[in-house]
Amino acid sequence: MTEVTAEPTTRSTDKVYNVGVYGATGYSGQILMSLLKKHPNANIVFATSESSREIQDGVELLPVAEAPLTSVDAVFLALPHGVAGQIAAQAVSAGVRVIDLSADLRLDTPELYKQWYKHDHPAPHLLPAPYGLPEINRAKLVNAQYISNPGCHVTTVLLALYPLAKQQALTKDAIIADTKTGISGAGKALKLDSMFVEVYGDVRPYNAGRVHRHVPEIEQELHKLQADVGPLVFVPHIVPIDVGLLATVYVKVKAGWDAKRIRAAFEEAYKDEPLVDLLPSGKVAQIKPVAHKNNAIVAVGDLVGDTLIITSALDNLRKGAASQAVQNFNVMMSLPETTGLL
Repeated sequence: MTEVTAEPTTRSTDKVYNVGVYGATGYSGQILMSLLKKHPNANIVFATSESSREIQDGVELLPVAEAPLTSVDAVFLALPHGVAGQIAAQAVSAGVRVIDLSADLRLDTPELYKQWYKHDHPAPHLLPAPYGLPEINRAKLVNAQYISNPGCHVTTVLLALYPLAKQQALTKDAIIADTKTGISGAGKALKLDSMFVEVYGDVRPYNAGRVHRHVPEIEQELHKLQADVGPLVFVPHIVPIDVGLLATVYVKVKAGWDAKRIRAAFEEAYKDEPLVDLLPSGKVAQIKPVAHKNNAIVAVGDLVGDTLIITSALDNLRKGAASQAVQNFNVMMSLPETTGLL
């Protein structure tokens, strides 16, 4: 990611784009369907599911193999990694635009992808893909043929770090990102450790340190902003709520970066962002204000010596997945960026 000076897209249009949704019955897919159904510039032509043939949001669900790909202008891929990349390649070859919610297009090289996902990349010729975090990478998303839609953990952590990394303010010391997410982040498939009775009344860390697949993605995008940042220590947790994600990030800043200068950097970065709200001084981010909403919030916390505490929060299924995909669609098609979201 590079520094971007482009303003949020504001041009209006009456054009309606035909779209398809792959994976419409997952949690993110369901929200994506509801958002697109109300979007004035989107017409859902088809939606797919391998587990259901019911009608969802007025659209009959089809198996992936029967989706009429060439009948649409763009597709949203809410599919598992490995599968999504194959469909993305087919769509791009057919001249259809792609917003991929999976992990398949998030890492820049097939080698890095294989290292972390333990299988060959399904479409290496599509890498590196435009990285769909509009607040940071907007200029590269306009008129893109395909976009990699970041997930909830990465979006939340990068929004917390972006204003300082943009200003080269971070030291080479380790960055600690502690995240807590609702159980919907585990997906819809039945698994013992994501059942209500297993999760309720507990908070559980998992894949802590440098073993989670989000580690190389966060570091990759952070290094595009500031090349000499330190390693990431990433500690995600499952908490007994349905939706939402809270990140608490601990980072050291360079000499000369006092509280006033830090605050100014955050205000400058987010003053014109329609879907990121910078909280007033003295406030901390919480999940409840963003649950079931399409925006993210960021709060600048205390500076203890040279260590800064930043909190940020969003709805993991919305700004962390489906509504971010719609935001990327809007930017891609040069529509007003908040169309269908506010």
